[in-house]
Amino acid sequence: MNKLFMIVALAAVVMLSGCNTWHGLGKDVEKVGEKIQKSPNN
Repeated sequence: MNKLFMIVALAAVVMLSGCNTWHGLGKDVEKVGEKIQKSPNN
């Protein structure tokens, strides 16, 4: 039972941290895109 709890807890932590990482990456890519659109070289 204790081993099962540890596996489930570890899986939950990995999934939640991955979700935050992808969310942050999306924001970074969006900011880069905005800067490219606003650059004077277009």
